[in-house]
Amino acid sequence: MKSTLLGVTLGTTLLAAAIAAAGAAQPSAKFNPLRVSLTAATADSGGFLGAVEVVITNTGNRTVRVPKWELPNEFLEAKLFQVTRDGAPVQYEGPMIKRGLPGAEDFAILRAGESYRATVDLTAAYDMTQSGRYVVTLISPLQHASTSGGEMLKDIRGLPMLLQTAPLNLWVDGKDQLGAVQQAKPPKPDASGVVVNGVTYKGCTTSRIDTAGQAVNAARNYAENGKGYLNAGTTGPRYTTWFGAYTSSRYSTARQHFASIDTALDQNNGQITINCGCNQSYYAYVYPNRPYEIFVCRAFWSAPLVGTDSKAGTLIHETSHFTVVAGTDDIVYGQAGAKNLALSDPNGALNNADNHEYFAENTPSQN
Repeated sequence: MKSTLLGVTLGTTLLAAAIAAAGAAQPSAKFNPLRVSLTAATADSGGFLGAVEVVITNTGNRTVRVPKWELPNEFLEAKLFQVTRDGAPVQYEGPMIKRGLPGAEDFAILRAGESYRATVDLTAAYDMTQSGRYVVTLISPLQHASTSGGEMLKDIRGLPMLLQTAPLNLWVDGKDQLGAVQQAKPPKPDASGVVVNGVTYKGCTTSRIDTAGQAVNAARNYAENGKGYLNAGTTGPRYTTWFGAYTSSRYSTARQHFASIDTALDQNNGQITINCGCNQSYYAYVYPNRPYEIFVCRAFWSAPLVGTDSKAGTLIHETSHFTVVAGTDDIVYGQAGAKNLALSDPNGALNNADNHEYFAENTPSQN
C-alpha cells in the first residue's frame, strides 16, 4: 500500500501544546471537516485486484490533527474497513494493537483545503479469495483528533466522530485474487519456541520469560475474578462503569466473553504463546485469527504487573481480540474513552478490548 499527503509531509511534528490540548477537556467541533471518498483501484488489465483508493480532504478552515493509525497508511494497523461478501462479514486478519496515548510523532496534519491520499491493498488484511459481491466501507473513529482551534472531533454524545465513506460495491473474482493474497498475507506462525510452565515463549530472554510468566498468572487471576463477578449476576458500578446500562442480553454477552477469556488463559499445554520479537512503542498486538499468540512490545515491559494499563491487563485486552474468544475491536483507547463509550454506547463497550481490560483490572476498585 502507498499513501501520500498532498501538499504537506505526513510526519510533521506537532507542538507539545497541541498534544496537551488533544488530551484535555476541550470543546467539540460542530461538524467533521474531513470528507472522504473511496473508489476501486483498477489493475493494468482493467480489473479489480483488491486495492482501493482513499482520498481525505480537510474542508474546514482550521488545521486538523489525526493519529496516523486512524488513517489508511503504509499498512493497516487497525480494523479501518468493514467488508462483506454476499452479505456475510469478512473477518479482519491484520494486527489488533493495544496503544497508549499518541505522542507528537503519531499525528498526521491536514491543513485547511489539503488532502491525504492512500492506496490500500485490502487482500493484505481481509480474505478475498472467494468470488462474490463485496461491499467495502471505511469506518474509523477519530479518537484524539482535533483542530488547531482546540476543538476535539467528537459527536454530541462525546464519542469520536467517524471517518466514514459510503459503501463501495465490488465484484471480486477469487481465482484472480489467489496469487496476490498468498503474497500479501502475514507469514504463518512458526513452531519454534520454548515451553516454560505451560506457556510457549518465542524470542524471549530468561528474564523476560520470568516477567511474562508472572503477567500470565496475574491475567489468569483477573479473568477468573471477572468471570466470577459476572457469574454471580452482580450489576454494581464495576459493571456499569465499563459496560454501561444493564440489559439481560448485554450482561449475557459480557459473561460469555469472560468465560471464554478465562478458558483461553487457563490453557497450560503450550497453547498460549508470548512472542517477545516486537520492538514497536505500543503495548502488544495479535492477529485475531491466530490464537493464542500475543506479541508483546516496548510499553508492555515498562507497564506495572497489575493495575491500570498493566501487563496482566494487556494480556486480557489482547486475548479478547481472538475471534475464537470474544472477537473484540479497538473502538477507543484509555480509561476516559472507555468510560464514555460505556455511558454513550454500551453495545460498543462490549465490543471494545480496553473496556474488557479495565473491567478486569478494576482500578480503582469498585463493587
